[in-house]
Amino acid sequence: MRRIYYLLFLIFLGYSFDVKASDTVFIHETQIPVLIERQDNVLFYLRLDAKESKKLDEIILDFSKSTNLSDIRAIKLYYGGTEALQDKDKNRFAPVEYISGYRPGGTLAANPSYSIKCAEVGASEKVVLKGNYNLFPGVNFFWISLQMKKDASLHTKVLSDLRAVKVDGKELCCKSVSPKNIVHRMAVGVRHAGDDGSASFRIPGLATTNKGTLLGVYDVRYNNSADLQEYVDVGLSRSTDGGKSWEKMRLPLSFGEYAGLPKAQNGVGDPSILVDTKTNTVWVVAAWTHGMGNQRAWWSSHPGMDLNHTAQLVLAKSTDDGKTWSKPINITEQVKDPSWYFLLQGPGRGITMNDGTLVFPTQFIDSTRVPNAGIMYSKDRGKTWRMHNMARTNTTEAQVAEIEPGVLMLNMRDNRGGGRAVSITKDLGETWTEHPSSRKALQESICMASLIHVDAKDNILNKDILLFSNPNTTKGRNHITIKASLDKGLTWLPEHQLMLDEGEGWGYSCLTMIDKETIGILYESSVAHMTFQSIKLTDIIKE
Repeated sequence: MRRIYYLLFLIFLGYSFDVKASDTVFIHETQIPVLIERQDNVLFYLRLDAKESKKLDEIILDFSKSTNLSDIRAIKLYYGGTEALQDKDKNRFAPVEYISGYRPGGTLAANPSYSIKCAEVGASEKVVLKGNYNLFPGVNFFWISLQMKKDASLHTKVLSDLRAVKVDGKELCCKSVSPKNIVHRMAVGVRHAGDDGSASFRIPGLATTNKGTLLGVYDVRYNNSADLQEYVDVGLSRSTDGGKSWEKMRLPLSFGEYAGLPKAQNGVGDPSILVDTKTNTVWVVAAWTHGMGNQRAWWSSHPGMDLNHTAQLVLAKSTDDGKTWSKPINITEQVKDPSWYFLLQGPGRGITMNDGTLVFPTQFIDSTRVPNAGIMYSKDRGKTWRMHNMARTNTTEAQVAEIEPGVLMLNMRDNRGGGRAVSITKDLGETWTEHPSSRKALQESICMASLIHVDAKDNILNKDILLFSNPNTTKGRNHITIKASLDKGLTWLPEHQLMLDEGEGWGYSCLTMIDKETIGILYESSVAHMTFQSIKLTDIIKE
């Protein structure tokens, strides 16, 4: 009896002994890329409806022993204010976006007008963030930020558990709305909104040269994020250290004020990149639009061949591992049918076949104004190019892979929605057959995607592998996911998938193998216009 009185006395003095407060805090742990160069990355969102609680005392986090704490610079606690009364039933975890991935000049740190920093500490296995923050009588938003050191490894993984939230000397009941054991993966923002004076960067392509250099291409959209026709150049970023750092941007294709028309009426974009593995010559192909009055090229390109009426298909090449580039090479006359309205490449990347044939995916709007996907190829190291027949009608952006010697798979964006269209050719596009997986195995929300084939001899698992990436959803452009198939694309099993970014973005992506054990992906993420991540093959295909 004396012991009970003693405990009651201690409780009266303010000791909680794990007594739970009546309010509940809801927790959302993010699954988005952690940008190494950012001062703030959202790790957790917290939603607390303070019906009785008055003050947030502290939040306790545990970091896994497997987390390399020496790569972490700081963990921060921010208060994000309250929500509008009319939003009370929407159960949001933030009233605004605290860090923008799209505001020029504002993508690297939390917007100070949207949240207030309450605490900042260094990394340890147990982190205590002391808020001592008075709560608004209603919904209160908090969020926890992760800042990495600039020399953090791209392969660092952060695993964290929000252990406790304490208010008024008591521990709140915590309810998580996220999956368990989330792994936070590092990334680099290769291009941010506002870099080099450009409003936006879109349409990634990525390839690895014979020397191991990574070459990323993209649209440099100077004025806004609109498609051609606008002021757009093809930009290129080059990395010689596996994607950790990237050299100053180059412009493989840029027409400026050509033939007396303004720069915005000479835009060139939607690039695709190809490495000739026999010679290490690198090719970039893009669509050049001239004289379209700043209207959208998809509707403003017309039948014919000359540049005043129809978009031009142009190439640039590099023979020094992507450092310098040739003048534009116009191949429109070689591959376009005069009756077509618009011919352009499938953005992303092309391939070198086992026999040395160079292949780019293509798309064209035919004489009936219906889009179709196909391929173009060169058997003479890029001197001349040919096209045959479409793979499937009402399709657009496609990617190509050689799944067996001489057998090409074309994976296509399908305007009908729901799933990716897939076709096979054994004769460089003269004839096509529908693949059994077509429109069944790979869901999509009508968006560009990436497909690469990795020979058994070229990967650590010694297996023939198909890798695919896209927004893994039928609505919106979110949940960017890499998937692997071990049976030439017939099945894409859930155990061979890795989701990288749950957030909403533009959703385009491109894959390459960095080395035998590592995948590189350049994509339009929710946190930066051009985001690069390096993923171990064994993180997707677990033996």
